[in-house]
Amino acid sequence: MSLDLSAKKATSIKLFNFSAPAMRAFHMSWLAFFVCFFAWFACAPLMPVIAGEFHLTKDQIANINIAAVAITILVRLIVGPLCDKYGPRKTYTTLLLLGSIPVFGVASANSYESFLFFRLLIGAIGASFVITQYHTSIMFAPNVVGTANATSAGWGNAGGGATQALMPLLLSALVMFGVEQAMGWRIALIVPGVMMVIVGLLYWKFTQDCPQGDFKELRAQGFAAGSDKKGGIAILMHAARNYRVWILFCSYAACFGIEIFMHNIIAMYYVEHFNFGLKEAGMTAGVFGLLALFARAFGGIVSDKIAIKKGLDGRTRILFILILGEGLFLMLFSHMNSAVFAILSMTIFALFTHMACGATYALVPFIDREALGGVAGIIGAGGNVGAVAAGFLLKGMVDIQTCLMVLGGLVVIAASSVMLIRFSVEHKEKEQRLFEQAILERGSEQNSAA
Repeated sequence: MSLDLSAKKATSIKLFNFSAPAMRAFHMSWLAFFVCFFAWFACAPLMPVIAGEFHLTKDQIANINIAAVAITILVRLIVGPLCDKYGPRKTYTTLLLLGSIPVFGVASANSYESFLFFRLLIGAIGASFVITQYHTSIMFAPNVVGTANATSAGWGNAGGGATQALMPLLLSALVMFGVEQAMGWRIALIVPGVMMVIVGLLYWKFTQDCPQGDFKELRAQGFAAGSDKKGGIAILMHAARNYRVWILFCSYAACFGIEIFMHNIIAMYYVEHFNFGLKEAGMTAGVFGLLALFARAFGGIVSDKIAIKKGLDGRTRILFILILGEGLFLMLFSHMNSAVFAILSMTIFALFTHMACGATYALVPFIDREALGGVAGIIGAGGNVGAVAAGFLLKGMVDIQTCLMVLGGLVVIAASSVMLIRFSVEHKEKEQRLFEQAILERGSEQNSAA
């Protein structure tokens, strides 16, 4: 017996309603992603200190940055189908608890090799993003799913900005209390590991897989919850046959890939290029990440608003505009030799980047409902492919400014590919009916509440 997952989906976002399953999933998924993102990039703002202790070369630092995002590609491909198979609640809890182990491990590293090993494993928690987007996608109706996806991801992404700003302050506080700097960065890195364990237990306690309940119980009652494809590979292959998935794979490489690349290098860039101190560089780099608090959500909101009149084609066009703006301002940022103008251009570039990420996943739920986990996983992996490619590009470049200039050009090219996305008339009509149905449900809910 098939289960209609479109039934009981939330048609509005009520931030202070913690009793509704959709809102509990919304709040727990952004909080889990925030903590994972915080832990994922906790090492980045401390790299000047860590590099000094381990006497790291430029190539070794580049290898560490690449390792931080490389394994995420594989794990994102895996967790998407796992959400379809086992449900987001079980998948997220497992990732949080297991992912805390290498976070604790990196604090005990005593050489370049051991630090690189744990940094590689920490990258697995970057797959948390796919679960966040999967969970909100099946909890919210078409009229608000773009906003829900973008807001949960944006608030979670802000963990990258928070860690840039807070980790240097935490290290400074420990040193002020008499802790040696060599021990201080290790103690500081234990904090995000503890946060992951706590949030993992909370996720298990307060969420459920979909509006109707958990997949396991629903299947026991004879309902076909999640995907009806047998096995994760079948779900992944079904998604992989859709060309739109690969265009969005490239577009996400161009926005989220650039975002996480910047998280890895931005603090050191301001230290080396503008002679900033560790705290000043951390606070400046934090601006880039913390803009995700509202900018990514705004990308999803704009996509949802345009979809009211322009449908799926409107969502595609706004994504093109945002990625194009990102590429142009990244090239401008790469030419800045004044700290003030660098920060200003970085801020505008960051706004376009975060909004493009939000607009990408505002489109994802409409690509293929039969393999949502596979679609979300492949496109999510694209972000990390972009970050790894940017890391290798940096290794081969003379300086970071040239690398940023080239990346800006590549982002512009990726933007143009978005305009190749097309939807059949039948596909658009079906999604439009679901969209209008959600609008009517929301209207009736408001009337009954009045």
